[in-house]
Amino acid sequence: MNIFKITRAVGANFLRFLIDAAKQTVATIQMIRDAITPPFYTKNFLDQLIFIGFYSLPIVAMTALFSGAVMALQSYTGFARFSGENTVPMVVAISLTRELAPVLTGLMVTARVGASFAAELATMRITEQIDALYTLSTNSIKFLITPRVIASIFCMPFLVIMADILGIMGGYLVGVYKLSFNSAIYINNTVKYLDASDVSSGLIKAAFFGLIISSTSCYFGYNATQGSRGVGIAATRTVVSSSILILIANYVITALLFE
Repeated sequence: MNIFKITRAVGANFLRFLIDAAKQTVATIQMIRDAITPPFYTKNFLDQLIFIGFYSLPIVAMTALFSGAVMALQSYTGFARFSGENTVPMVVAISLTRELAPVLTGLMVTARVGASFAAELATMRITEQIDALYTLSTNSIKFLITPRVIASIFCMPFLVIMADILGIMGGYLVGVYKLSFNSAIYINNTVKYLDASDVSSGLIKAAFFGLIISSTSCYFGYNATQGSRGVGIAATRTVVSSSILILIANYVITALLFE
């Protein structure tokens, strides 16, 4: 009986996830359509640029810097076993630009921005502020959601570029000052083996991750119910769903780029 209950609960949650994904896809298409038709709320867009891009820089910078440092240490430990220490700069740079920087940035922005979007929109829904926009003949999706989606897509690649730079810097600091690499050789090996396609693949992922984070958070926040409890539910479901979708999208995009 317990196994039956567990199976039923897992199945119900999986079906709910699929239903939410389908509804979110339809909502995302509507958001994209609204993004290219007037009117345009420029002030809302600029406000979201600052909130997503500028205020996310500290957490993204700290995450990238220490991730690069740890990557250098772990790579050195592994490659030293077969005298491959010189490959550490290449491994750190390629791993960061292709995978770690976009994925970790996406997860950090999900935790900070996605949860905030969901909670803010859920609060507006519960307090009937969104309903009030209808009485003012204002398209609530275009006014509230579209600027967030466009700003997220625009900001994520820039945040990933900063993560790339700081992550490689973290690996450099550890490599030179702890592992005793020659500074010139470390920089030369990084530049020599790092290709433009490595960086561009990470930026492509970043744009898609920005779309996932903003559309997911806005969907759950905009459709929140159950009063004040719904605010917490919307934020939680946003973080969980966005994180899962980012990891799935990361694999899909990587597989497509490798074809």
